[in-house]
Amino acid sequence: MERGDARGKRRGSGDEHGLAPGRRGLPPRPLDRTRDRSPRSAGRRDGARGRAGSARRGITVRAPQRSPRVTLLVTGGSGLVGTHVLEALRQRGERPRALVRDRSRDVVEAFGAEAVIGDVTDPVAWQRASAGVHVIIHAAALVASHDSLEEFMRVNVGGTRLAIATARRTGARLIHISSVAVYGRTAVFEAGVRGVAEDYGFRPLPDRDFYARSKRATEQVLEEEAARGDLSVIAIRPNVIYGERDLLFTGRLVAHLKRRFLPEIGPGTNHLSCVYAGNVAAAVLAALDAPVKPGFRAYNVTRDARPLLTQREFFQTFATALGVRPVRVPVPAPLIRGGVVAWSALMRLLMPGRYTALGNAAMSFILGENPYSTERIERELGWSPPIDTRTAIARSVTRQSGSWRRGSSR
Repeated sequence: MERGDARGKRRGSGDEHGLAPGRRGLPPRPLDRTRDRSPRSAGRRDGARGRAGSARRGITVRAPQRSPRVTLLVTGGSGLVGTHVLEALRQRGERPRALVRDRSRDVVEAFGAEAVIGDVTDPVAWQRASAGVHVIIHAAALVASHDSLEEFMRVNVGGTRLAIATARRTGARLIHISSVAVYGRTAVFEAGVRGVAEDYGFRPLPDRDFYARSKRATEQVLEEEAARGDLSVIAIRPNVIYGERDLLFTGRLVAHLKRRFLPEIGPGTNHLSCVYAGNVAAAVLAALDAPVKPGFRAYNVTRDARPLLTQREFFQTFATALGVRPVRVPVPAPLIRGGVVAWSALMRLLMPGRYTALGNAAMSFILGENPYSTERIERELGWSPPIDTRTAIARSVTRQSGSWRRGSSR
């Protein structure tokens, strides 16, 4: 995940690209498009007359394929969620536009997107990127970079304010990639399995958890702006996201396993709070196909298709997919907690004013349950994760196409 993306940047079809079926049982199709009355249309008409003339001379010329008209704008398109969303859109015939920094141009173009070079904190870049779009999928964010709170707010909240302004100006609907971090990190310990629905009360956030604070502030802005009218916002709240092209979690786990090392934290019987990036992309498509309604609506997207795996099963499945037999090393939970506390204190001394809460977030993930309910999105949008965890892990290990970048947008 790369910070650069934040600046230029978390059914049952069984499709190998993780696509949700279009409109609940109907085959997926591109978004409805208005007739093209641009000057290019005249060029196509002239071309048709030319082909007719050629045919009269006994020469057959194949009509060129028309490219889909761009109606979607994606930010964070070279990040973990962004690349899976672009891949899913391409599979159903869309040609989205992606607002990215120059170094990410090749990544998004490889997934069939039209690249517009710019920064999500630059209003001019938004203006250039948004011509003719009907939907904005805003996935750009600082996630794990060691930046200041001001920088997290500038990119995550400021970029979203520009997404809102662009949606209002163009009349586009806005699909925002948020995070379960808005609930507070203690939710994984307080609420039991499937106890955290979208109306779960937000818990206090530590001052040093810049990422969670910026994501909560972003949602508050979205909700306030949607309440003013003339704005349709869907917020997707994933938990920890894994999959191919992820360095933050998947890449580190694979590196440990290749060294034949497999830690087992605590008893290993908890269900990890994570979701495959392809299942998040399927949720974005479900939101895309939902009827447009004014206002703000949030949805948890926090599990793969069943069966759900325990921590021990999850890590072992990764090892099996890699073809390694690692040494299993039991690590007592109190030792992990103590180590994280000491490490975080050291990081705060070495990097005062910088984001150093990633260790605490990782501890909550490794030791906690997956308490998040997905009933709302299943009921209202018809989403069900198309990919199970074992299949997702196999893909994560074998399909390492694209760049892995640290610190980017989802």
